[in-house]
Amino acid sequence: MSDGWVHGVVAVVERDDRFLMIRRAPGVIAPGAWCFVGGAVEPGESQADALVREFVEEVGGRIRPVACVWQDEQPEKCLRLFWWRAELEDTPLRRNANEVAEIAWLTPAEIRRTTGVLEGNLRFLDAYRPEAGGPD
Repeated sequence: MSDGWVHGVVAVVERDDRFLMIRRAPGVIAPGAWCFVGGAVEPGESQADALVREFVEEVGGRIRPVACVWQDEQPEKCLRLFWWRAELEDTPLRRNANEVAEIAWLTPAEIRRTTGVLEGNLRFLDAYRPEAGGPD
């Protein structure tokens, strides 16, 4: 991006107090790690458009972006992530095996107990307040 940082988007999709999580496939950045669906914003692309594109690319489903609810910065990587609440449309999920090894619906407690969750995902959960519709 023009500010020297990589901008990324993360899809926060929740159903029955569970979040949609993926385990990353071998051959991608952070192989085997658990995280929310997401990826880089391409030049000229809006965050909402990037969110929809990344979701389709990784898990084949369709989402409707609702609102950006949190931001996480990782200065050591010049990475700025924008966390978006999104509603899952009534479409089947089909993982892209080149990017995703596994899809799971996990409660916050299950996510915290899972080995290999990316640190930013845990920071999001620490800030998450479901009664307020997102993090503080």
